[in-house]
Amino acid sequence: MKRLVALALLLLAGLTGAAAAAIETPFFAERVATGKLPAIDQRLPEQPRVLDMQSMGRIPGKPGGTWRMLMGDQRDLRMVTLYSYARLVVFDEKLQLVPDILESFEDQDDKVFTFHLRKGHKWSDGQPFTAEDFRYYWEDVALNPKLSPTGPNVALLANGQKPKFEIIDPETIRFTWDTPNPAFLPSLAASQPVYIFMPAHYLKQFNPRYAGKDDLAKKIKDAHVKDWSALHERMSRQYRPENPELPTLEPWRNTTPPPADFFVFERNPFYHRVDENGRQLPYIDKIAMMLGTTNLIPAKVASGEADLQARYINFEDYTFLKHAEQANNYQVELWQQGYGARAALMPNLNAADPIWRKILRDVRFRRALSLGINRRDINRVLFFGLARESGNTVLPESPLYKQSYADAYTNYDPAEANRLLDLVGLDKRDGEGFRLLPDGRRADIVIETAENDTVDTDILELVGDDFAKLGIRIFNHPSQRDAFRQRIFSGQVIMSMAEGLDNAVPTEKFEPDALAPSAESQFQWSRWGLYFESGGSQGEAVDMPEPQHLLDLLHDWRHSTSDAQRKTIWDEMLSINADQVYTIGIVNGTQQPVVVDGNMRNVPKSALFSFEPGSFFGIYMPDTFWYDVKSE
Repeated sequence: MKRLVALALLLLAGLTGAAAAAIETPFFAERVATGKLPAIDQRLPEQPRVLDMQSMGRIPGKPGGTWRMLMGDQRDLRMVTLYSYARLVVFDEKLQLVPDILESFEDQDDKVFTFHLRKGHKWSDGQPFTAEDFRYYWEDVALNPKLSPTGPNVALLANGQKPKFEIIDPETIRFTWDTPNPAFLPSLAASQPVYIFMPAHYLKQFNPRYAGKDDLAKKIKDAHVKDWSALHERMSRQYRPENPELPTLEPWRNTTPPPADFFVFERNPFYHRVDENGRQLPYIDKIAMMLGTTNLIPAKVASGEADLQARYINFEDYTFLKHAEQANNYQVELWQQGYGARAALMPNLNAADPIWRKILRDVRFRRALSLGINRRDINRVLFFGLARESGNTVLPESPLYKQSYADAYTNYDPAEANRLLDLVGLDKRDGEGFRLLPDGRRADIVIETAENDTVDTDILELVGDDFAKLGIRIFNHPSQRDAFRQRIFSGQVIMSMAEGLDNAVPTEKFEPDALAPSAESQFQWSRWGLYFESGGSQGEAVDMPEPQHLLDLLHDWRHSTSDAQRKTIWDEMLSINADQVYTIGIVNGTQQPVVVDGNMRNVPKSALFSFEPGSFFGIYMPDTFWYDVKSE
């Protein structure tokens, strides 16, 4: 079956079409007048992406202003890329894939993908964006062992095989596989996308295939890196835009070289989206990102120092933020968080301690801990009863949701929990009534968390009270995020706590990789995930039947040829995860405060706040947000 995203379909969806005559952006007027920039009609592609604001339920805006945001450290530069959400293809608010940077695409049986670029589309420095940028990535990066030592990204492999890459003409490219690759398009639309293009004209100066030997040697020396590949990697980061000289296709481009504690992003003069009136997007001229101590961010937001802020503020800050609404002219909206669990316990099935590893792998132990948590009390005490008591699974907004997944082993039943713990072999207790491991140690559990989140601390305090009734003591050990992850990866951690599924509103078209041991970043089985990611060169091979079956199902999804097949696979994987309780979800559907400046328009009053799909604000198109009164 051939699925063609054609012009007629796009017109019906209100995603492209003929714009009114292009209107020059005031921000660039002086540069155009002095000849530093070409006029607007020469900066736009021949067929820009036209957004009809009114059909989208939004107000056509006017240009100007600065979006102020507060962040924690330099790594948060990636948040602008996330929020911008400019991709080759994107998910719309109905979770349908539509072309964005691409003018159109053709998908033939998930095997042959033909991409049509927008003629006349340019990078932020005014150089053409063409098929050469895809060729450079494929031949000079993905297939270069110095830059990609493990080979092309897994999204570019179908049954382990690389695609055939073709340039049809300067605006048309094609990827062809012999077997289906249904994960390919979603990976391009992801919040952290797979980049299959790079600005070749800029990056060739860092590649010995194109650069002069002496000139490249000087660049390596000046950058204080060991070789050309390290230099190329540093200068080519698109997701975390630390290099102001790197051309971009995003709506805003970084103008500040690190290190710094204040970064300014300016609008991209060659950005490909316009509104129906011919105004080039984004409406907002600049983003000003101030870095600082994260625990001070709620107070700074309350004093009016941010225009649109959700990062580093939590539900516990809601009342405090509401009190200052009128004084500082902002509104606090509540969006639903899109995690499968606001907090989930992650028993480490790859723990290095052999005694604990055996116990953690016993499903009766995991079920006992889940049954021993009084989720209703946690919901009422910490979330005012507004959350859902649930396992770590998809949300009701997903078409894959089933109540049985959410309810599995989530009823509070300490008697059954105690019975299961006895059966596991933890039936001996010390003089204080606490359970003992088979080797005589007390069965205390240290639960590791990333940094010192007060909500996590409060949740664990209540969980600790519940577990004490089962004869198990827990201790919270917060640590810096990198150290936290490293301890899990090394097997030192018995159990951790973190958010649940990143994408809890999937359709069958999304890859179910989060439900199988497929990534080192999965805290319940990171060593197995590393083995899968590295093709068996690192980590540990799966040695349990159910997790192996999940990997087999993931393999089946990657070779599926219909949505019906994919739905069946999703259902089975969700069912296995619910039954085996690999992660112990506590609550989901929690509320995320979103602070919006009183003059900012087109920001939804209620929405889903989720990393996947949609890049938090990204799916709601921040390039269409604007100010009634300019904010500078």
